[in-house]
Formats: sequence, structure tokens, C-alpha cells
Amino acid sequence: MSDGISDDAEDVVGVLTERIEARFAMDMDQLKAAVAAAPTANPDATDVVKWHGLLVQAQSVLDRAEDDLLAALETRPSQVDDPTMGLAHRVNAAVTARDGRAMVVRWLLDPDAPGKKDLAAERLARLRPRTGPAVQTSAPQRPPGTPAPASAWRAGRPVR
Repeated sequence: MSDGISDDAEDVVGVLTERIEARFAMDMDQLKAAVAAAPTANPDATDVVKWHGLLVQAQSVLDRAEDDLLAALETRPSQVDDPTMGLAHRVNAAVTARDGRAMVVRWLLDPDAPGKKDLAAERLARLRPRTGPAVQTSAPQRPPGTPAPASAWRAGRPVR
């Protein structure tokens, strides 16, 4: 991987954690607590905390998959059977998931990343503060005593 992140699995999470802590000037536990207390106060921090958690989870899955593969290889060092190949594929899938999540975290941390300064990014930024639906999703309240619309009375059945 680029950006000074080595191929060592532990370094991926460690380096990105250090970058997050430097970017927000607090350690991950403090940042998680701040996001939990006010998730809408800093959308960038909220996104980074979410994806960092997914990255840590993916790293944990990868560690377990690697341990399982090593255990299988130790029992049969001279042959690789179908179950062992299945474990190897599981490791590959876990590496892919971990690396994909690491890429998202790196993108979130890079203010000059592609897609953050174009017209689409500006439009997304304008939409982001919205917390509810853009249009009304329920029927408006009718004043008491106002009859239901005529279309609701077709054949004595409610309109669906």
C-alpha cells in the first residue's frame, strides 16, 4: 500500500489510527466519546470513527482467518487440501475487506482527495446537514370534522 503504510497488517490499523488522532488532536477513545456525545457536531469525525471501527473489525477477522490458515498448514505442511484452500481464500477476502476499509479511512482523512472539491462534493455538502426527509412523508393533519377526500370512498374500500 502507498502513503507510508507497510504491508504488515498491524501497521495498517496503527498508522491510520495515528493519522486520525493527529487530525483531530485527540486519541481514538476521546474521539469516539465525542462522536457518541454529539454525532452531528462534526460529520467528518463521525464518518472517520465509523470507518475506523469497520477497519478494526476487518483486521480482527483477518487475524482470525490467518490463525486458522496457519493452524491448518501446520497439521499438513506437505499438502494443501480443499479445506485449507478455503481458508486461504478466506484470508484473501479478509485482506481485501481490510484494505478497502483502510482506503476509505485514508480518503476521509485527505482533504485534497479526488471527489472532495468538485461540484458533486459541493452539492453533497449542501445536502448533508439535512436530518429528515426532503419531502413530507405522512398525510397532513386534517382539522376535526373535515371529511376524508372523495377518492378514499371508492367501493367502500380504503385507498391503498
